[in-house]
Amino acid sequence: MSDEIDDTKESPLVENLLPTTNEDEMKALMKDLDREQAYREHKCWRQSITVIVSIAFCIFQLYATLSGRIPAQLVRASHLAFVQFLAFLLFPALKRLPKNTLPLYDVVLAFIGAGCWLYYIINFRAIVSRAGAYTPIDIAVGIVGIIVLFESCRRIVGLPIMIIAGCFILYAFIGKYLPGFLNHRGYKLTRVVSHLYYTTEGIMGTPIGACSTFIFLFILFGAFLEKTGIGQFFIDTCNSIAGGASGGPAKVAVLSSALLGTVSGSSVSNTVGSGSFTIPMMKKLGYRGEFAGAVEAAASTGGQLMPPIMGAAAFLMAESVGVPYITVVKAAIVPALLYFAGIFITVHLEAHKLGLKGLPKEEIPRFLPLFLSRGYMILPLVVIIYFLCSGKTATYSALMGIVSIIVIAVVVSFIDIAKGKKPRFNFNDLVDVLCAAARGIISVAIACGMAGIIIGVVTLTGLGLKLGAGLVALAHGKLFVTLILTMISSIILGMGAPTTANYLITSTITATAIVRCVYGAGTSTPEQLLPAHMFAFYFGIIADVTPPVALAAIAGAAIAKAKPMRTAVNATKLAIGAFIVPYMFIYNPAMLMIGANALSILGITLTALLGMFGISVGLEGYAFAHTGFLNNFAVSSKVKTSFSVIERLLFIGAGLCCIDPRPTTDIFGIGVIVLLIVAQIIRKKRGSRAHA
Repeated sequence: MSDEIDDTKESPLVENLLPTTNEDEMKALMKDLDREQAYREHKCWRQSITVIVSIAFCIFQLYATLSGRIPAQLVRASHLAFVQFLAFLLFPALKRLPKNTLPLYDVVLAFIGAGCWLYYIINFRAIVSRAGAYTPIDIAVGIVGIIVLFESCRRIVGLPIMIIAGCFILYAFIGKYLPGFLNHRGYKLTRVVSHLYYTTEGIMGTPIGACSTFIFLFILFGAFLEKTGIGQFFIDTCNSIAGGASGGPAKVAVLSSALLGTVSGSSVSNTVGSGSFTIPMMKKLGYRGEFAGAVEAAASTGGQLMPPIMGAAAFLMAESVGVPYITVVKAAIVPALLYFAGIFITVHLEAHKLGLKGLPKEEIPRFLPLFLSRGYMILPLVVIIYFLCSGKTATYSALMGIVSIIVIAVVVSFIDIAKGKKPRFNFNDLVDVLCAAARGIISVAIACGMAGIIIGVVTLTGLGLKLGAGLVALAHGKLFVTLILTMISSIILGMGAPTTANYLITSTITATAIVRCVYGAGTSTPEQLLPAHMFAFYFGIIADVTPPVALAAIAGAAIAKAKPMRTAVNATKLAIGAFIVPYMFIYNPAMLMIGANALSILGITLTALLGMFGISVGLEGYAFAHTGFLNNFAVSSKVKTSFSVIERLLFIGAGLCCIDPRPTTDIFGIGVIVLLIVAQIIRKKRGSRAHA
């Protein structure tokens, strides 16, 4: 809403930042780091074509969802036809190519990509009636369709997923020549192509099914939210709450990124979007560039782990595991709380260690006037969460959220007109929203299609169980070793992947190993599957701040004008909770609210928060004073360093004991942390007296 943006310009905070942030630079950074943002910006007739196709795409999706009259296979095929057509119209073959031209070869590829799925739509009844007897034309169309899907994946999603999917297809052909648990009987070209292209076990499988229904609706919902300026509202609100505290801008970054990230579904976009405001504020206050960029990157990445939406992964997880949506949300609450608590505590300790203050009072928006003037922006989120928690489907909840946004936009616009102002939402804004939603679903749909290929090969060859058995065998049946191998695999598989595809790939390939190691072979219950899926998802997501790729950290470093790898290392340190908590909930699923009562969950949460405090102090080397409880007896600087390291290790060890939900470890960890804190307070008082 244009007027809403005008309102934010009057904020002292935004006004103060305008000289230090450049919108064009942020846009260029997004296009450079985030493939999803590197789209063409057409003019003239080319723009008209993309707008018309995008609007038609959105209208079709809404009709298919609301009517329920179109068979699922046709909805999925139509979804892919629109996606493939727009993919080649909007995304150039290489990022460095001009964004204001449309080569003939891309037009041809757009029609070929869409045409392959239109072939399926037109011949749907004939293909179904043939009951698996595919013709040479069917197979030829399938081969071309898969190749074109790979090309669109290379352009928009990136090489990692494309290479993984390619290796899986290759495995379907050469598996009969491989030794050990990887061996299978082998499959011919016709069998592989037909299984991947024409059945609901491959490209048109569960991932695309989810993408063409509720994921699309949530992306449309997110596009509406973005148009209302909710991102700036979140930042201003968090700034009014925490901006004046010690190290306020960093705390604002943590809070606002948690709110934005759960809806945005992209760590990089979230980092650039909110980081363009928060990172300059942090640097101005006195934070090092590497630390400022790392705070934003770690918090933005954690947004994907933040319930209730978790970048749309929550809905996929509920469907994959076979539990109600609310079960996934409840399971994610304590781990997400610990993750952000770790970042928040570290930011607070860093601020006190450096003696940093909050923002001046005149630069902080007042909460009550802000909420009264723009508080209506959160109503759609309240609506969607209410319906989700009431047991309604994700599709119904998303539709209600969209309806609520439209109703609010119409009411606010009428009020503006009555006051003689320009309406904040008009027809052009609606067109922008539909185009943004159509553009936003492209990368997700292509990633889901590639994930469908991986899942298709897994179901065809039985590779999922074999990989699980292989990882367990490699770990010699040891759970801790299996978890380490699964962690490494998930981080590698998750590098550069969008949130939804990230979850689908990591859970398909690695989660089975954990389930097999803990519960053995055979059918697993949803309660057994959920911790394993959450474990794989956590480490897949945290790849965005883990060197060497660390896309979110690189984005934060670019804004902060800091060294990328140093920023990535700092972000990894800040995100330490994501490296520890998953191990804890595998050993004790009570942390995920599985088989636990309210009292035990409260106890687990409180002791785990104390544990995160201990770990943060150990990593930061400061709580109430610098670590080194025996420094007064040290005879040299080297000895002082040794004493500091010992105290930091004690804090970390005690923190880990508190996060482990067992009573014995909790008692030991709490005792050690209390003793260390008392020692620091005494040391600080002695230091103050000495200076006096």
